Order: sequence, then C-alpha cells, then structure tokens
Amino acid sequence: MLDLRYLIDHFDEVRAKLARRGEEAAALLDSVREPSAERLRLIRDVEDRKHRLKNESKSLGKLPKGSEEFHTRRAELRLASEEIKGLENEGLARVEERIREILLLVPNLPDDSIPDGGDQDARVERVCGTLPTFDFAPKAHWDLGPELGIIDFERAARISGSRFAVMIGAGARLERALVQLMMDVHASRGYTEVIPPYLVGSEAMTGTGQLPKFAEDAFRVQGADLWLVPTAEVPVTNLHANEILEADDLPLRYAAFTPCFRSEAGAHGRDVRGLMRQHQFHKVELVKFTRPEQSDEALSDLVREAELILEKLELHYRVVTLAAGDMGFSASRCLDIEVWIPSLESFREISSCSNCRDFQARRARIRFRPEPKAKPKLVHTLNGSALAVGRAVIALLEQHQQADGTVRIPEALRPYMGTDVIKGVIKGV
Repeated sequence: MLDLRYLIDHFDEVRAKLARRGEEAAALLDSVREPSAERLRLIRDVEDRKHRLKNESKSLGKLPKGSEEFHTRRAELRLASEEIKGLENEGLARVEERIREILLLVPNLPDDSIPDGGDQDARVERVCGTLPTFDFAPKAHWDLGPELGIIDFERAARISGSRFAVMIGAGARLERALVQLMMDVHASRGYTEVIPPYLVGSEAMTGTGQLPKFAEDAFRVQGADLWLVPTAEVPVTNLHANEILEADDLPLRYAAFTPCFRSEAGAHGRDVRGLMRQHQFHKVELVKFTRPEQSDEALSDLVREAELILEKLELHYRVVTLAAGDMGFSASRCLDIEVWIPSLESFREISSCSNCRDFQARRARIRFRPEPKAKPKLVHTLNGSALAVGRAVIALLEQHQQADGTVRIPEALRPYMGTDVIKGVIKGV
C-alpha cells in the first residue's frame, strides 16, 4: 500500500508515476482527493478543539470548587471532550477507513529504471543457454507426455474438469525430482526451508496484495474465511506480519514448496493447452525480507538463484525487465525469467522476481528496528519463483526430447530421478 502522507504531499508526482501502469491505476487516486481533504479538515478541527479544551481546562482551576459555575463549566468541558473523542473515533476513523479501502486497490509505484509500455515492451537483459535444434519433428509436451504414459489429461478432466493433469510414473517422479533439486540448491545457498499452510485468511491475502483486487483469481473455501494459496508468497511473507524484526537478523531468506491454486479468471484462449496454465500446480518460491538499502542487490541475487536452476536443467532461457504496464500489482521492479518452449516457438515465463519495496510491508505491518531503541521502519519484501515446477516439466520434456521419443534427463537431475532418460512409466514408483 502507498504511503498516505507521501501521497498527499506529492499527489501529482504519484499520479504521474502510476499513469505509467495505465490510466486506470492513476484514476483511482482521484477518488482519494475528497476523503483526504475531509481527513485534513477533521484533523485540524480536532486539533483546534483540543487546544481550546486545554486552555479552558486551565481556567476551570481558577473557579471556586463546589460552586455552581465550577460544576457547570466542568460538565461543558466533559461534553466537549466527548465530542472530540467522537470526531476521532467515528468521523476521522470512518474517513481513514474509506481512504484505506481505496488505497488497497492502488498498485505499487513503478521503479524509475524500468521501461514504459506493456507486455511487448519488456527489456531483454540477457539470453542464456543453447537454443535446442532437432533433426526430427519435435513434439509438444501435451502429445509427448501422454505418449510416454507420464501425463494424463483425459482422466484429470473426468475427475476435476479442464486445466488439471494427472502425473503418472516417471511424470510424478520428475515433478518430485525437480522440487528436491530446487530445494536442495536453495537450502545450500542459505535459504531457510518452510512448509507453510496451504490455506490462508483474508488478512494474509490482503497483506501481500491478492485482496481485494484479485479475489476472482483465487479459490475461496465455502463457509470459512480461508483461501487456497495462489502462491507460497502469501503465507511466507505473512510469517512476519505485525512483527518488528531486529536489524541484525536481516536479510531473512525463505524457500517454500507448495501446491498453488488459481482460477485463472480471464485467461481463456491464452496458453490453456497442456500444463502451461493449470488451476493447480507446484512451485518453489523464494521470499526475502531486507533493509531498504539492501533490496536492489537482493533482487539481483534472487534472479541469479532462479537462473541457477535453469542452468542445472540445461535449458535455454532469457531474463527480461518488465515494463511498467505489465508488472504484478505489488511489484515496484520485476524481472521475469522466460524459458524457451519449442512447441510455441517462443519464450514463456517460468519465474517472476519482484522487489515490492515497502508496499507489502505497509499492508502487513512488517517492520524492523535499525538499532536498539530506534523507531521501527518498514522492511522491503521480495519474492520470486525458483521455479514453477509444471513449466519446468514442459521445458525439460520439449527441449530434451530425442528422436526415438524418449527424453534425456540433464546430469544434475539424474541422482534425483535415478535414470538418465525417460522412456515411459517407471514401474514400482
């Protein structure tokens, strides 16, 4: 959430920055003007009344105690005090809640360093790995997986409907192997492993920015204030909600593997075939809490840690800086890692690494004390996929497929798979 004081003092500047995301985002601020002016009027009214009450209270002491005038004046002062409390507890609280409701819908300010524009305006930072070439007609994973007997879309549809998959034998083992590799790599680099709840409350979803704006993209539990996690970013970031951290403990770094659940509202017609855009998928998420001055470097490290997995999987990919109009709601700066998908002849996102600065920390009230007894400050939060497991399966099957219909397993993954090639269902798994 944006800083209200900064917004009021720099309204035109903030609006201009938000306009880089699109006029709809900027226009939301216009509805803050009126309640902000009312808030300022109420604050001034309360301060004036308190000042008068203080002065008049001093004059009360000059009246003879027990006199009729004393009792009358004291009653008047008590009434004035109650009116002030009413203005603070009802009037001011009401208008501040209205401002908060609006600000919860306003996205984070885009960093000055990122390009303007939308999804076609991302800036390519680097292209890595070797572009796969084939001397045979390569297959898409939605054909290759079923032919190998490791992915079953038809049975999944009978069980749950569209956009689900059953991973079988070597397919199930491949997902498990990928998760194990990812978690081992991140744990070896100082991340603390976390298995968080897969159901979270509305407050947690609000803290990271999923609510209230993106309620239709999530699955809610009927009859309870609980949501299936759309990403481990939600429960892991909220590990420290309403806490004051010690400066010496920062940065904090967590790695979490969870299933993720998304309704994908409005995604019809976009990469809906195969495993690309599922209602349920697995993901390893990295979350960091840093001092403000550490977060830019922490973002670079986060991207590098996600790249390490792609390098170990011997996959062709690129890193791009997203344009202002294409970033996630909570991000100030976002770098996507896009893996090459041969069947689509294009790159697709497999990791999105974001520096949210103090946007989520303000919503979730996550602070740190710069030094003992110092006034707490907001931390900066960062998050990134490392990686989306289903999309890693897609890239691995398609980039490492062989002419005989088998799939080569990259060397780093072989100890986890127990084989160097997928020929079909692994018996006994």
